[in-house]
Amino acid sequence: MTSPRVGKVAERIQQILSLRLQKGLRDPRLGFVTITDVRVTGDLQHASVFYTVYGTDEERADSAAALKAATGMLRSEVGRELGIRLTPTLEFIADELPENAQQMTTLLDEAKRRDAEAAELAKNASYAGDEHAYKSDETEND
Repeated sequence: MTSPRVGKVAERIQQILSLRLQKGLRDPRLGFVTITDVRVTGDLQHASVFYTVYGTDEERADSAAALKAATGMLRSEVGRELGIRLTPTLEFIADELPENAQQMTTLLDEAKRRDAEAAELAKNASYAGDEHAYKSDETEND
């Protein structure tokens, strides 16, 4: 269980970085980046910053390089805005959630399609043998 302070610091870091990235960096490699989550260790020494990038694989790689290059500057800004004694190190991690969600959506669509096919086949299906092949008169009397 994380302390309320850790949660507040993580939330504040997310706000600071989001606002800073909205203003833009001087790096032309940076694409449309969204900070999706920030997780801070209990001792406030390290922050894992999860982000997504809209675009191609190449644009994602370029944005990752731009964020890595700007980590020091962004950490300085976070330290200045937070006003705590020690500024956490920042680690930018590409969030896999959008890709996983898209894959899950594709799988669910495929399952729906197959269920519809099975339902269509079941409409016209009939039993291969007797409908109650495993029932006997003895079991009905029990």
